[in-house]
Amino acid sequence: MPISKERYSTGATYADWVAAMTRNRERLEAAEKNIQIDPADIAVFKGLSRTTHVAVLAEDWCGDVIANLPVLARLSEESGKIDFRIFNRDQNLDLMDQYLARGEFRSIPVFVIMDHDFKEIGAFKERPDSVTKLRAEKRAQVYASDPAFGPPDSPVESLPEDVRARLQAALARSREETVPFANREVVRELREIFARAA
Repeated sequence: MPISKERYSTGATYADWVAAMTRNRERLEAAEKNIQIDPADIAVFKGLSRTTHVAVLAEDWCGDVIANLPVLARLSEESGKIDFRIFNRDQNLDLMDQYLARGEFRSIPVFVIMDHDFKEIGAFKERPDSVTKLRAEKRAQVYASDPAFGPPDSPVESLPEDVRARLQAALARSREETVPFANREVVRELREIFARAA
């Protein structure tokens, strides 16, 4: 069932959603500060002939939401051509279940991109496959870097506290290193979808 203009209007603005966050606000603000978008990409979004609408399914506990929602917010702010509203996934399962990842997973964020007349033109789900692949490679490298970490599929809770702390710090650094690439890939995928509305 398409998202109607009336339903869309009930979603939260970015400012209201951020104000209502109960966790990860600091991480979101850090992500906002670290976003760098190529001016050529901004120009593409500025060049859209009419305002587009994006219905976002999100939750503040999700790392991919914290990473990718600020990218959409920056594109919206810089281009002046993207209006978006946010719906908490768990309170809007009727919407979520129309956009399941691989037909079964309620993965978020989901950006449902619609033209000026609220006709759907595409959807972005969770994160680009290229980002998932790079992060898996980086994670494997972290585990291979120290035998004390054990195999990647072993429970982290079973590690001694000092080893667990080292592992978590190494994984956090590894993830941080992928942020510029991940942001570029999110913008690239969004460009491909938004091009259908141009």
